[in-house]
Amino acid sequence: MVATPDTASTTGADRASGGVQSVERAFQLLEALADSGGVATLSELSSSSGLPMPTIHRLVRTLVQQGYVRQDTARRYTLGPRLIRLGETAGRLLGSWARPYLAELMEATGETANLAVLEGGEVVYVGQVQSRRSMRMFTEVGRRVQPHCTGVGKALLAQLPEDEARAILGPNSLPAHTEYTVTDPQELMDQLAEARERGYVVDDQEQEIGVRCIALAVPGAPTPTALSVSGPEARIRALEEQAGASSLVPVMHQIATRLGQVLAP
Repeated sequence: MVATPDTASTTGADRASGGVQSVERAFQLLEALADSGGVATLSELSSSSGLPMPTIHRLVRTLVQQGYVRQDTARRYTLGPRLIRLGETAGRLLGSWARPYLAELMEATGETANLAVLEGGEVVYVGQVQSRRSMRMFTEVGRRVQPHCTGVGKALLAQLPEDEARAILGPNSLPAHTEYTVTDPQELMDQLAEARERGYVVDDQEQEIGVRCIALAVPGAPTPTALSVSGPEARIRALEEQAGASSLVPVMHQIATRLGQVLAP
């Protein structure tokens, strides 16, 4: 076989990195599609990925054949339905990997510990260890909620560039779940800026009356991920008032950092 320039470069890259360049490029295209909101033209993919158009044509054709990408009627390309099964399985595994850390957080605080990721502009709960107390918080794993009225949702939005967070929230008033829900997008953006500075965010009865939640980012995770503790308002406030290294937020940061190291690619 006569090596084309693309084949020759692939072989050289394989020897240098120990990887398969065509596979790396395929995932690069999938990431570029995801970053564009799941829809893009070939020229947009070429611009965002930096790959030559012939390479993109070949890789996209293969991804379409396998169901990981599909072409719509406007000749744009979208993430394909075959990725759903992979994502759902990965989400379940994420919850399994995180469970020891969630259990540690629950034991340290006595309250329900949660793990969530951002998917399609929604919060998806991927892990939970419930409090042992008779009055406790429960959220079904796999449940999807809006990000603006939950602690984990705001902690996830705070990890995004400001323009991405604004795009998810939109320009209009946000739906109120309780009288305490923040419905003004700009007010919420101000909360996110404050959360980045202090390292955590609060949901004070914004999703459900009587429930308070403290949430923060899991650093190093491959996708925006948030850890939280939730419970009756009075009990969570009591935890926040504790001082020293064993107080709520330092303990959460310490556990989140170790979890992030486990999840890091």
